[in-house]
Amino acid sequence: MADEVILLDFWPSPFGMRARVALAEKGIEYEYKEENLSDKSPLLLKMNPVKKQIPVLIHNGKPVCESLIIVRYIDEVWKHKSPLLPSDAYQRAHAMFWADYVDKKIYSLARQVWLSSGEEHEAGKNELMGCFKLLEGELGDKTYFGDDTFGIVDVALIPFYSWFYMFEQCGNMSIEAECPKLVAWGKRCMEKESVSKSLPDQHKVYDLLMDLKKKFLAK
Repeated sequence: MADEVILLDFWPSPFGMRARVALAEKGIEYEYKEENLSDKSPLLLKMNPVKKQIPVLIHNGKPVCESLIIVRYIDEVWKHKSPLLPSDAYQRAHAMFWADYVDKKIYSLARQVWLSSGEEHEAGKNELMGCFKLLEGELGDKTYFGDDTFGIVDVALIPFYSWFYMFEQCGNMSIEAECPKLVAWGKRCMEKESVSKSLPDQHKVYDLLMDLKKKFLAK
């Protein structure tokens, strides 16, 4: 009997994009269910009653929540191709450190650049660029963060590539000028079908985020 795989998601979510990329890397067929986050479905509330957030991967009726946990689950369950985590324990720990760094830093700073103003905005912009420079240092001259292997750090970070245009417009900055190797890495990742078909267009994301910003500020 074939696996039943469902993904509860919201198209501009970088966290949902991680799950989409991981599923695409593994070649897993699944049912995509778009959520309205202002009117969450009974299925989402049932499958993630604690946080009530997307993404949620439902595998044969059992929910898996939190994007990096979902990516690790996908890697452990479907081992037949495209390993996302190294087999070596130290390399695996190193990869999880950087994936966790991306998880804890980038989205909160992205929100600061997107929604704040004044000193808070400037501080967020500077710290975000500092994070990108640190990540670029870790990347170095490698093809991917896992050397020649597209892995969990790449999966964790690449969704934010679809937000780069927003960062540059809202932050009045050039990521390519400051972090050319990181932008080149993003373009390399986008050459992979698993990434290009899982990430939305940067301008489409920007338009939606600006619309949400107007509604946020109106409140």
